[in-house]
Amino acid sequence: MRTSVVLGVILSVSAFGLVGVAHSDTAVAHAETGIAHIETEIAHIARIEQLTPTRSAVFVESASMRREVQVQVLHPERAPGPRPTFYLLDGVSAGSESGYTESTWTQNTDIEAFFADKDVNVVLPVGGTGSFYTDWRSDDPNLGVNKWESFLTRELPPLIDEAFAGNGTNVVGGVSMGALAAGNLITRNPDLYRGLASYSGCLDTTAPYSQDFVRATVASKNGDATNMWGPAGDPDWRNHNPSGNAEALRGKTIYSSASSGLPGVHNTALTLEGATAIVRGGPLEALVYSCTQAFESRLEGLGIAGVFAYRDSGTHSWPYYEDALHDSWPILESALRR
Repeated sequence: MRTSVVLGVILSVSAFGLVGVAHSDTAVAHAETGIAHIETEIAHIARIEQLTPTRSAVFVESASMRREVQVQVLHPERAPGPRPTFYLLDGVSAGSESGYTESTWTQNTDIEAFFADKDVNVVLPVGGTGSFYTDWRSDDPNLGVNKWESFLTRELPPLIDEAFAGNGTNVVGGVSMGALAAGNLITRNPDLYRGLASYSGCLDTTAPYSQDFVRATVASKNGDATNMWGPAGDPDWRNHNPSGNAEALRGKTIYSSASSGLPGVHNTALTLEGATAIVRGGPLEALVYSCTQAFESRLEGLGIAGVFAYRDSGTHSWPYYEDALHDSWPILESALRR
């Protein structure tokens, strides 16, 4: 795909958003889940609210983020543990359209029901719109303080393991913006994760079109990506490029999915939402498809194995992410259990 064509796609579809809804304020049932008030030197859990028997909202006082950060955890109802953990990141909107009350994964998919009978913790950060879940070099006037890598890799894991019977074995994944973020988290912190799941993500930040795509995504939420990784050509862009840093994925379990962008079984133009999924989500997913093929070629060149799931039809929209999540789980579970 020529750069001029890609840039046109970026300008028209880069802000394909994700939404969330409100949660319950039900108090946590400590006896059933084994949840406790846990502290570390750099962060502590302020409170936990059990929303359902298998989902809890965890409010962490974060030193790096300089604020209280909510994550929601899917967990077995009564299983004693220990058990592994799947960290799963949102796309560009990250719940902002509903006031940061829950992950868009729980808003738009069957993820809670899907994992209800599985012996694993699924950690879903709430918030992070336009942030790429990374440590920004400067505070942004509109997006504020973003030190997500420090929070997700240093502060949060010991708290989750202690409060939810984690065994220290983790995989990381994400959708769209969150897929690139997950790729960066594992390549920059390879000792923390055994596997990576990329759902409709572009794991490259240095090609001209991909850097423009990242900048446009941040700008769609009124942020400035120069505050994130600096101006074009800055080494920080190379330092946050999963494709360029793919050697760190050697020995990891990798799952990456993308669709062609053509309307598929879940698409209908009979509603505004359905039409948007086709008109905006189709071209964006086509770009992701091409980028995913390039990432596969990069891994093949390094002799690194991965599972790449390509679909002949499907757009950049939630029903396809849900399908990919279901498809990926046996592969990720094998990494967590080995």
